[in-house]
Amino acid sequence: MEYISQEAAPGPSAVSMKNKILCCECGTPIEPNPSNMCVACLRTHVDITANIPKQAIVFFCRNCERYLNPPSEWVQCSLESKELLSVCLKRLKGLKEVKLVDAGFIWTEPHSKRIKVKLTVHGEVMDGCVLQQVFVVEFTVNNQMCDDCHRTEAKDFWRCLVQVRQKSINKKTLFYLEQMILKHKAHENTLGIKPSPSGGLDFYYATDAHARKMVDFVQAVLPVKVTNSKKLISHDIHSNSYNYKYSYALDVVPISKGSLVCLGKKLQTNLGHISPICLVTKVANAIHLIDPRTAQMAEVQNMAFWKSPFEAICNPKHMVEFVVMDVEIVRDNERKNFPGQGPVSFRHVIADVWVVKASELGINENTMHTRSNLGHLLKVGDSVLGPRPTSSTPTLRSSSKTRFWSCCWSRNTTTNPCANSPATGTQTSPRWAWTRTSRRTTTSSSRRIRKCDRTSTSSRTPPGSSRCRWTSTIWPTRRCRASTW
Repeated sequence: MEYISQEAAPGPSAVSMKNKILCCECGTPIEPNPSNMCVACLRTHVDITANIPKQAIVFFCRNCERYLNPPSEWVQCSLESKELLSVCLKRLKGLKEVKLVDAGFIWTEPHSKRIKVKLTVHGEVMDGCVLQQVFVVEFTVNNQMCDDCHRTEAKDFWRCLVQVRQKSINKKTLFYLEQMILKHKAHENTLGIKPSPSGGLDFYYATDAHARKMVDFVQAVLPVKVTNSKKLISHDIHSNSYNYKYSYALDVVPISKGSLVCLGKKLQTNLGHISPICLVTKVANAIHLIDPRTAQMAEVQNMAFWKSPFEAICNPKHMVEFVVMDVEIVRDNERKNFPGQGPVSFRHVIADVWVVKASELGINENTMHTRSNLGHLLKVGDSVLGPRPTSSTPTLRSSSKTRFWSCCWSRNTTTNPCANSPATGTQTSPRWAWTRTSRRTTTSSSRRIRKCDRTSTSSRTPPGSSRCRWTSTIWPTRRCRASTW
């Protein structure tokens, strides 16, 4: 080793100058280091990447397009992704001896079955001297069928089955569940998804843990009833091991958004004495209801629904188009409140609405009256949807197996039912009339049907109109000026 003497020049640069030595191999002036060699000579003597293989193999399943992540996990990776880079680096055993600084892909043809990764590592050599080296590792993609695809080819591909069913005409709730599954990618671990002829979906899984994860996801999204079962496939008496196939049946509530439902008396009391006829505004992890006549809201949880189940008496597919002829807002001081009443929505405005069927517009001058919670949206001339007022009397099964609830619509076309009441001096209008009947029902309005009057806040009735006790709910169609509600 020989030091090179340099003349110190006046100025600040003389302070920063350092003595240099000559490389013991090539004689190049370098700064002093423990090896007394330059970088080029040091690389010829020491290779920090000697224990790192420059070629490796990764396994790829062509059926499900997944890569093998050692030791036995198969993961979904796209080309030049972080997941694929992690899989490739795990195939290199010598990386633990050096410090990995940088890693990246070098572009190759997708059909070449080659993946090139450029690595930058740091290694310590000769008494604390750190050396940096850049090199390329080439990976060969070999085809290998995963265990799940192997069972699929052998017709023994699933161990767990999740069956999702909804016993209703309107499948809007199932469509919502499908969108939530795609949004949260809850179907990644499935072996197959098949539609059911009865209306529903079947999810096939290889392990019970993946099936339970799907069941928990559906329970968090919708109110469902879960029934599980298992079937013994084989049994080894020597090792005392059992092979089962598991099945999970998920029964989704037969309720959809926009449906008209009828509640039982017990459920009405639990929900703050809400009206028996309610409109479904939302179906999520709970069923959200609103009373169109009072704007009272309620939420039916999963357990509460299956204890007191109810069905939809009218779906949006069965609605008839009506045209709004007149709208009158009901003031807040005219609303009726009672002790124990549930929460009331302030987003909706109660209004008295007079409508006529769109098919009879200009032919029939008799308008029908109803009360709606869409007073802030409806205007004269808007198109709305509602149940058929001329349909037959629907019959709804109550909680008792030997009793029925019978409801009807009463229509008066000769006299004005909104005449002043002799007792209160205010106008009254008929309301829903509910009576218990025997199992044998009839459509005649004269049998076991009582009329009941309810004080109305309406102050006027259009000439020649008649009030119809057919519904208290209307829906805006797309032609309504404010169709988003």
